[in-house]
Order: sequence, then C-alpha cells, then structure tokens
Amino acid sequence: MVMATTEKEKLLQTLPQIGCLEWISVRPHKGATPVFLQEVRVQTENGLEGDHYQGSSGKRQVTLIQAEHLEVVARILGKESVSPLLTRRNLVVSGINLLAFAQPEGMEGKRQFSIGEEVILEMTGTCPPCHQMEENLGPGGYNAMLGHGGITARVIRGGIIRKGDAVKLVQS
Repeated sequence: MVMATTEKEKLLQTLPQIGCLEWISVRPHKGATPVFLQEVRVQTENGLEGDHYQGSSGKRQVTLIQAEHLEVVARILGKESVSPLLTRRNLVVSGINLLAFAQPEGMEGKRQFSIGEEVILEMTGTCPPCHQMEENLGPGGYNAMLGHGGITARVIRGGIIRKGDAVKLVQS
C-alpha cells in the first residue's frame, strides 16, 4: 500500500464511521434462491464457501450491496422494503459507502477493506443490475437498481465472517 501524501489521498483515508455486515447469503447453484447464513467461510481461491460463484474468476468472488441502497430502491419502486434475497448479492453492509473502497483515479496501489477480524477484500468493480432484477423486483426493477447495485470484490485474505462484523477500510 502507498502512504497518503496528497490532500485527496488524506481525505480518502477518512471515512465517517465503521460499517456493519447485516446479511450473508450464498446461492448453491445458478438460478437458486439465495440461502441466508449467520456466518460463512471466505476463501482466497474460491470466494464464499457454498456459493455457485465459488472458484470462478477472482474479480467477482464476492458481491456486496449497501443496506441504505435497498431503502432507496424500495422507494423508487413505491414499496415499503426490498428483501436482500431479491438482489442476489452475497453481503449487505450498512453504515459505510462501499464506493469509498474504489481505486481512486491517479492513485497507486489498491484499496482494501476488512470484514471482521480476519477477512480482507479488494473492490474489483461495481455490480450493475442484470435482467433478473425486473423479474425479482417487478416492473422497473432493473432501472431502480441502476447506480445502486453495489460492488464486486476479490478475496485477499480469507477467514470466517459473521453477521454483525465490522466493515472498514484497511489503512495504507
């Protein structure tokens, strides 16, 4: 990791609070309904144990979405709430802006974040909605999720994560 030296780099190291892992799910096979878990083993080579993406490309080992964005999507759709099951994301996090983990333009080194005491992830991109959102959320579901689909990440260091774990930037 590169030390923060410019004003922008210093600003990017300061997040207003630590996030919280609110939801964990895996899909045992493509098309399966996500299974809610209290904890899961995260593996460097394979992503989340029991997930159908396990062992696939390192760029999409884990998908995350902000709990606050579920509220936004629900309001756009005129619903009281949107279940995390419908978004097909692995992890729901509250209290922290997931896009703050993005690689800032012009900065060297990748930004990493931790979940719990062991696991370290690195954001690999955003997670745009797929056609399934229209079916899962109803008419307009795809468009409601635009800009609110969360992020994808790869596993840097594995371990066990649990519902309620802290989510925070790994300081460089």
